[in-house]
Amino acid sequence: MPRQAPYLVLADALSARVLGGEWEVGERLPARVRFAEEYGVGRNVVQRAMDRLIVDGLLEGRAGSGTYVREPRERLRLIRSRNHGREGGSPLGVGRNERGRASAWDAHSRLRTPAPDAIAERLAIGCGDLCVTTHYEFLAEGQPVQLSESWEPMGITGGTPVVLPDEGPLAGRGVVVRMRSIGIVVDAVVEVPRPARATRKQAHLLGIGVGDLVLRIERTLYDTGGGPVETADIVIPDRRREVVYEFGVDRP
Repeated sequence: MPRQAPYLVLADALSARVLGGEWEVGERLPARVRFAEEYGVGRNVVQRAMDRLIVDGLLEGRAGSGTYVREPRERLRLIRSRNHGREGGSPLGVGRNERGRASAWDAHSRLRTPAPDAIAERLAIGCGDLCVTTHYEFLAEGQPVQLSESWEPMGITGGTPVVLPDEGPLAGRGVVVRMRSIGIVVDAVVEVPRPARATRKQAHLLGIGVGDLVLRIERTLYDTGGGPVETADIVIPDRRREVVYEFGVDRP
């Protein structure tokens, strides 16, 4: 992984001190020159670190007065449920009334995309086998809150009316409904969450910094025979969303 920029290192250090309670909400931070001397960096590095924490909502600048600790922004919950896809199969999933949840999405699909090694393994197909890949950008109140890159083997959907997720008679209805229309019943969903750092492209789309912490969820859907029919990488910015997994209890 590339070495982190000095201002990001300083921003992380100051963030830890603020969150640790060294300064109270509403309290003014020391002058920038003091931080420059303390950490052995230039004032421009301190300025960029402060600007970063202001964008993150941890600090606020007051003209002619200084920089203060602000009331922290709320980190909203994003619920992942075992009922994913059972209520219509929309890419938005269940829990649409959940506060801060995505309410719309933009999507772009490409046909005949060769599957790279990792995707081929997840889909149990050959490396280079052709797939439909779809890039989603999920929006809440017009702001991007989640990204997803989906892969479906053309060996399953090729030549059918539902080959493109956002076109045709079932556009936007989701994998479960589309697969059912061609005789394939999705029986299981497996998700593997992993912490990661935002790439430059992800940071640009989500409005966060390069290297910011994100949760990357590898999701794969399986049919009743145990064969994978779709796999996706879902990216959620950590500082904006707290991901919660919800499971029902089987009653005796």
